[in-house]
Amino acid sequence: MAGTVSDVLTPAPTTIEATQTVRDAAELMRAGDTGALVVVEDGRLVGLVTDRDLVVRVLADGGAPEDPVRRACSSTLVTVGPADPQERAVQLMREHAVRRLPVVAGDDLVGIVSIGDLAIERDETSALADISAEQPNT
Repeated sequence: MAGTVSDVLTPAPTTIEATQTVRDAAELMRAGDTGALVVVEDGRLVGLVTDRDLVVRVLADGGAPEDPVRRACSSTLVTVGPADPQERAVQLMREHAVRRLPVVAGDDLVGIVSIGDLAIERDETSALADISAEQPNT
């Protein structure tokens, strides 16, 4: 695995404004068959929200679908650059126990890289690579 993050990232990830609702986030996830959205505020990256975050940080805590997605998103972001080695992304995921990293160039969001993206690149015969390469449910 000698490539860079730009070799495996998903470009133009789906974003959601921090003021939109948890329901909006769930609907975007369903429509895009994705488990994570990049949270922005005035076009600026402010967080990441996963389907698990919606359940654990909002619904299980007595929140409502009308609550702002800001309530569910992680505010401490770990990011990686497109020119960074893939091994750097792996290291950051391990160190911070995260499965996805927004990819930024300066202040611009250019993509997202997931543990599945890296699994496919590292060992396309692994179980995680098989699962990650599957086509979305229709």
